[in-house]
Amino acid sequence: MSKHVIIGTAGHVDHGKTSLIMALTGKDTDRLKEEKKRGITIDLGFTYLSMPNGEKAGIIDVPGHEKFVHNMLAGAGGIDIALLVVAADEGVMPQTLEHLNILSILNIKHGCVAITKIDMVDDEWLEFMKEDLSQVLKGSFLENVPIIPVSSKDNKNIDLLRDTLFEIIDSLPERNESSIFRIPIDRAFSMPGFGTVITGTLIEGILSVGDEVEIYPEALSAKVRSLQVHDSSVERAYAGQRVAVNLSNVKTSELKRGSTLATPGTMQSSLMLDVHLHVLSNSPFTIKHNSRVHFFHGTSEMLCKVVLLGGKTELYPDESAYAQLRFEEPICAKHADSFVLRFYSPVETIGGGIILNPLPMKHRPSNIETTKKLKILHKGNEEEKLETLILEYSPYYMDIESILSLLSMESDKAENLITQLLKNNRIIQLDSKVYIHRDFFAVLLAKSNDLLNKYHNDNTLSFGPPIEQYKSLMFKCVEPIIQNELVKLFTIKNHIRITKDCVQKPEFDIVFTEKQQKLINEIKSLFELSPFAPPEKNALNKQFERNIDYTSVIDYLKDCGYLTYTDSQIAFSSANLDIALNKFRDLQNKKGEVTLAEFRDALNTSRKYALSILNYWDNKNITKMNGEARKLID
Repeated sequence: MSKHVIIGTAGHVDHGKTSLIMALTGKDTDRLKEEKKRGITIDLGFTYLSMPNGEKAGIIDVPGHEKFVHNMLAGAGGIDIALLVVAADEGVMPQTLEHLNILSILNIKHGCVAITKIDMVDDEWLEFMKEDLSQVLKGSFLENVPIIPVSSKDNKNIDLLRDTLFEIIDSLPERNESSIFRIPIDRAFSMPGFGTVITGTLIEGILSVGDEVEIYPEALSAKVRSLQVHDSSVERAYAGQRVAVNLSNVKTSELKRGSTLATPGTMQSSLMLDVHLHVLSNSPFTIKHNSRVHFFHGTSEMLCKVVLLGGKTELYPDESAYAQLRFEEPICAKHADSFVLRFYSPVETIGGGIILNPLPMKHRPSNIETTKKLKILHKGNEEEKLETLILEYSPYYMDIESILSLLSMESDKAENLITQLLKNNRIIQLDSKVYIHRDFFAVLLAKSNDLLNKYHNDNTLSFGPPIEQYKSLMFKCVEPIIQNELVKLFTIKNHIRITKDCVQKPEFDIVFTEKQQKLINEIKSLFELSPFAPPEKNALNKQFERNIDYTSVIDYLKDCGYLTYTDSQIAFSSANLDIALNKFRDLQNKKGEVTLAEFRDALNTSRKYALSILNYWDNKNITKMNGEARKLID
């Protein structure tokens, strides 16, 4: 399998990074007129190193001047191998140290060191420089890497440096290309005859011509028209390659450095990030709670506020803490992404860390439970991390695909973890897309019990809240399909019982007092005395206005199905309505259709009551008018 890697330079301004790349590759990465004029790299430069097997390793040349560190950061995020460049005549300088710090924060693990301009110093000075550099690199990821003295002027040791890079490339593990693709955009421009083009490092996944894509956080949809890798057109690009992507359906003016190109629906924008934050041991500044800093992630640069969690008020050099970063504009990121922080003013690198939750809720700084969850996201295994995020988003019924996208987890691995969590009763499946944590389910049960206990106590003769009322009280702002699944789950697990379209506790029974039972019998007798000319609502209300149980009893008779209201004032016993329906059917069998007058006479009642019944049946699609008569709807 081919290895696709990115080599990135690092080092102080004018230490010969661009000249070294020219010597290694034969290509000049300075592309701007001002860069040619001033002799320094201002923005990112790109080229490639041809390998013995015919493959090409991408090279990013970053600027070394302190004014352009923000451009250096835009290129450093996609680096696999760091090439630290130190000029022999000047040695370690401020940007050497700052770049080394940045590479360490970004968790880059592989690299080597080139001492350039050795043609300008004698052997004794060069040995001194090697020893000094070895001391500087102690404790860093470059502590034991090769330090190679080179001269770009006469190409001394250039072949040795090139071979060293080849050896490092061979030692690198294979990239995981099964992840969802993602490209932090570092340039966007328009090409005559092609249209919109973006460039960036494909940091994960595979991208093909014809793929539908989305630009985040702008939520712009586009399609890949063509691809180029190292100046050659390709049908497919792989993680670890520098890519130029020709896009259709999007304008160049809509794009900018800092946005991300990725698979549609796989990233979510947020105004907050939960992170693990570390302050550099040599940082000249502390990080105080609520302080504003410059934030760098991928190719983006933003301002944010640092909210220290766990009760901390200030972080000193070489200290770490969990924090929530709060932004003024949306950001898209993923779990385990690295980031760098620079002090607000003066702008100097002070620390950085890794993103734990890219879509968090707003936290209270002193909440200990929050730091416990973040510790799991920081140090837990993949199963623990997935469980923690399912718990976090259970109140929002987030679909599992969105949760997995935050973790950049492969589908096969995710499926196995979900199966294990279900087997261990840690999570509960609602439908094919939504899972909730058992702890949140317990919270829902407690809420349901409280709701029903109060309802039953306040409404002793009611079967319970109507099911729609129950759902709105229990699951406010939740999609109906999820509401129905939860009610179904509660019922299956015998936490609730549905009776007469009302929700009640399984052990609930209506118990009448002697007075209530007497009132029930009295009201029933009134409806049986005149089955098709019963007392109307206003009359009943007046007759029993002094009876404190009347309202609850009449509601009970309706809820239990004894009474059926045919309009706002008239109710019949449901059994008598069934008798009326049979009478209507008998008339229709004889006459073919039934008029109001015929139905009235059959019931031996008045027009008012007969019409109320017929209108009720019309509304229920039991009968249908045909001129002046009606027929049953089969």
